[in-house]
Amino acid sequence: MEPIFSEIKQWLIEAGEIIKQTQRKTISVREKSNRKDIVTNLDQKIQRFLIEKIQTFDSKAKILAEEDGQNNLDDLTGRVFIIDPIDGTLNFVREGENFCIMVAVYEEGKGSAGFIYDVMKAELYWGGPSVGVYQNETKLLAPENISLQDGLLGINGYFYGHNCYNIRTIGDISLGIRITGCAGLEMIAMLKGSHVGYISKLCPWDYGAGCILLDVFNMRYSDFSGKKLQFSGREYFLAGTPNAYEEMQRLLQF
Repeated sequence: MEPIFSEIKQWLIEAGEIIKQTQRKTISVREKSNRKDIVTNLDQKIQRFLIEKIQTFDSKAKILAEEDGQNNLDDLTGRVFIIDPIDGTLNFVREGENFCIMVAVYEEGKGSAGFIYDVMKAELYWGGPSVGVYQNETKLLAPENISLQDGLLGINGYFYGHNCYNIRTIGDISLGIRITGCAGLEMIAMLKGSHVGYISKLCPWDYGAGCILLDVFNMRYSDFSGKKLQFSGREYFLAGTPNAYEEMQRLLQF
C-alpha cells in the first residue's frame, strides 16, 4: 500500500493548488437536482484531474465519482477508487472555505486507504488499517469512547430543524449540535475527537474515505436501521463512538 499512500497524497496537494490558484470570477455554477444541489466547473476539473492520475497509476481500477456520469458501480470487486472532488460545494462557492477533497481506495469491497483534504487549512487526514490515521505527518490516537451526552454532534440541519426520525431529541441530549454542510469536515471532527458522532444522508463519495478512517479507530457507522451501507445512491448515515452510536441508534425512530 505504500506507493498508493504517497501517490494519492501528492495528487491531493496538487489538486488543492489548482483550487487555490483558480480565480473565483472564473468559477461557473449550475444546478443539478435543485438550487442547493450544485456543481461547478472546478468540481469537474478536479475530478478529471484525479481520474487521469488514477488511470495512469492503475489502468484496471474502477472509479466511482460524484460528477459526469461516474456515480454508479455494479459492485466493489477489484480495486475501486471513490472520489469526491469538492465535498461541500455550497460552502466552496459561498464561503470560499469549509470544503474538502476526498479519495478512498477499496480492495474487494474492503477499505484500504482513505484521504480527506481540508484544502484551505492544508490539513490532510489519511490512513488505513495497515498504517493508522494521520493528520499530515502526525499520527493520531483513537478518540475516547465517550457517550452522546458528553460530546458535540454533527447533524443534518433539515433533520434537526424538522425533527425527522426523533433526531432533535438526539441532538438535545448531546452537549450541542454542529452543522458544517461538509461530510468530510464532520468525519475529521470525529477522528480528532471534537465530535461524538454524525447524522446525515450521504452518497458513497461523501462517506467512502471517512469510513475507512473511522474503522481504524473502531468507531461505528451504518444506515439508520443498523444495516451496512450499500455504496449506492443516497443513504441515511449514522456514525459515532461505540457508546454514542448505540445510544443514537436506539433513539432513532426510523
